[in-house]
Amino acid sequence: MSNPIHARRLAFALFVLAALVPRVAAEGPVAAKSTAAVDALKAELATNPIPNPGLAAKTFAAVPLTKADSDAARALIWKAHSAVVAKDRAAEVHDRVLKDGRLEMPFFMKAFGKKPAGGRSLWVSLHGGGGAPKAVNDGQWENQKGLYQLEEGLYLAPRAPTNTWSLWHEGHIDRLFGRLIEDLIVLEEVDPDRVYVMGYSAGGDGVYQLAPRMADRWAAAAMMAGHPNDASPLSLRNVPFALQVGGKDAAFDRNKVAAEWGDKLDRLRKDDPDGYEHFVKIHEDKGHWMNREDKVALPWMAKHRRNPVPKRVVWKQAGTTHDRSYWLAVPAGQAKPGSLVSATVDKQTVEVTAAEQVTKLLIRLDDRMLDLDRPVTVTYRGKVLFEGIAPRTIGGLSRTLAGRGDPKLVFDAEVAVEIPADPGK
Repeated sequence: MSNPIHARRLAFALFVLAALVPRVAAEGPVAAKSTAAVDALKAELATNPIPNPGLAAKTFAAVPLTKADSDAARALIWKAHSAVVAKDRAAEVHDRVLKDGRLEMPFFMKAFGKKPAGGRSLWVSLHGGGGAPKAVNDGQWENQKGLYQLEEGLYLAPRAPTNTWSLWHEGHIDRLFGRLIEDLIVLEEVDPDRVYVMGYSAGGDGVYQLAPRMADRWAAAAMMAGHPNDASPLSLRNVPFALQVGGKDAAFDRNKVAAEWGDKLDRLRKDDPDGYEHFVKIHEDKGHWMNREDKVALPWMAKHRRNPVPKRVVWKQAGTTHDRSYWLAVPAGQAKPGSLVSATVDKQTVEVTAAEQVTKLLIRLDDRMLDLDRPVTVTYRGKVLFEGIAPRTIGGLSRTLAGRGDPKLVFDAEVAVEIPADPGK
């Protein structure tokens, strides 16, 4: 006599198998093409080990990948990139000088503490001075070299390439700092999620500018005794920001402006409690020199790690423009001063909540943010701009690594959307 329980179990098993057969049959060719694309990547890198931008134009670079194959491709591309940096850039780190055209940026670097398993932290410390003779700025650099001590990390004090008042917020600084971080991730095993920037006086001016416009690079930032000029705090949504100034530091209204920025950050934090973390201290009895009391910012900064894929990004272009920030980007040549984009990812939906002076937006995605095996929806003001599968591709990995050299800012997929014109304008 047959066992009814066994019969039911067999029937259920046959039902599940029948349901899976079409899926396996459908996924088989996809998986085979995905594996073939990774094999083609291996062959390409064996012949041409430099993962240059042309890699993204290869036919195999457009083939949709499985998650496992995308992880394998990511590792291959990063290994190739690291090998090139180790071969071609070791000298500039050894010699402690970076070049940008005719400009040179020497830097001092000192290691503190034992290197953690996940890599060292990096602290970029900007000297003061500004529009002064070379000897004055050289003296400020010498002072900055020993101004702060770390529990752990690489303390790096660069010498500004120029002697202008805008030492640290000219366009070449962004390029030089980007290259410097890229070099040290590979050559000094820096943890890209623990890179910090701070600066005093004119260096503080630089922090006001560089912290927001290079926001996706920093784990935290600290401004000491500087002035923001035309900087905006909006892009600091995911960058913990410390502000310190002497209460008697009235030149250029540094004391008043720092307090005003503190108020701005308070309001931003109130409206967005998960962002805009900040620390403000006005040293009431101090002038421009805070007698090293500003060092309290360092342990506060060290508590923070960068999140390379935050749930919300606010990207305000001010000063030198960039073509990307975290998982948002615009096509090359389309970055505009004054433009603003904000977007939030929640489950399988990306909602663009603001898009000013932007006509085309690139949204970079990977499985840290959502499930790329399921459809993704992109909306703007209630309108669906994209709905469907965002495929993982070698092209996506290659494009997002190029020019950035940060393994945590490499993305598998990219969705391009056109931003509708505002009918009210």
